[in-house]
Amino acid sequence: MKTIQMTLDDDLVDAVDKMVKKLRMTRSAFTRQALRNALNQANIKQMESKHKKGYEKKPVRTSEFSIWESEQEWGD
Repeated sequence: MKTIQMTLDDDLVDAVDKMVKKLRMTRSAFTRQALRNALNQANIKQMESKHKKGYEKKPVRTSEFSIWESEQEWGD
């Protein structure tokens, strides 16, 4: 693990301190989890954008999936 230095607004530090106290964790653990969550969300957003661009380049045709309709079994 590396130690890094960050500059944060006082109100953000206060809010984090209150939350970590409630969660019974350290600032570092909270920050690590927050950064992991932010990276995960950024990756999801990137993939969604990539999929959107793909469908914009090659939209789904109306009949593209109709061939499978007879294969669907909805049950009773």
